[in-house]
Amino acid sequence: MPWLAVRLDLDAALAEAFSEALLEAGAQSVSLEHPTAPRVGLDALLPVDADHAALVALAAAHCGFSAAPAYDVATIGDEDWVRRSQSQFAPLRIGRLWVGAGWHQAEPGCTVVRLDPGMAFGTGSHPTTQLVLRFVERAVTGGERVLDYGCGSGILAIAAAKLGAAKVDATDIDPVAVDAAAANAQRNEVTLGLRAPEELGPGLYDIVLANILSQPLIVLAPLLAARTAPAGRIALAGVLDSQADEVAAAYAPWFAMTVPLRQEGWALLEGVKK
Repeated sequence: MPWLAVRLDLDAALAEAFSEALLEAGAQSVSLEHPTAPRVGLDALLPVDADHAALVALAAAHCGFSAAPAYDVATIGDEDWVRRSQSQFAPLRIGRLWVGAGWHQAEPGCTVVRLDPGMAFGTGSHPTTQLVLRFVERAVTGGERVLDYGCGSGILAIAAAKLGAAKVDATDIDPVAVDAAAANAQRNEVTLGLRAPEELGPGLYDIVLANILSQPLIVLAPLLAARTAPAGRIALAGVLDSQADEVAAAYAPWFAMTVPLRQEGWALLEGVKK
């Protein structure tokens, strides 16, 4: 089916908040281009029957804009979306992990994760996903209980399961993401406990992963802390360098926080439960 591709050019200080507002207003996916530049390109994908003007206006109002920003819109088909995704998606090697699509040749001797680009966020191509994959590759040695909060495509949860985690639960507020993660888990022959956040049962986890955005991460700090076992570890991404201190401060009451990795203007935050 066709989709609407909306392109905006925004001041970098406003881009993240506008991204969140677009997603809340009904955008299927949002990506930022050159997030550390003074001006940021923001691409949003909408259902073809969406009222793009109303959606952009709603996001602008949510962010306190006096008027909706200018934007370009185009209709793209499934084939165009897939072709664009394929051209941007190269295989990735991180330690023991190899992540690639169905049309890539896997490297020998690796733990292989197969993921084709789709509507749910997370193919390994974005720096924030790569940062958390680096953490997963180091942290999962076998037998861990893992929670992926905001799982998107399920890439982080699948990688943890393939590296030997004993129990992997994954959740997302977007039912499209839950369905995509289920399909990807089946393709990779791993078992994930997939459900909406409100359906997540009780339990503590040795490792908690969350690759979202800074403001939702700040709001979620008490919830994610309550899900982390004593001496358990947490990894947070979707955070720009300039936001790392604020997010770390939100988790400091429960975790000893560090910022061990940065990539292309994004930061990975790690914590150990006190």
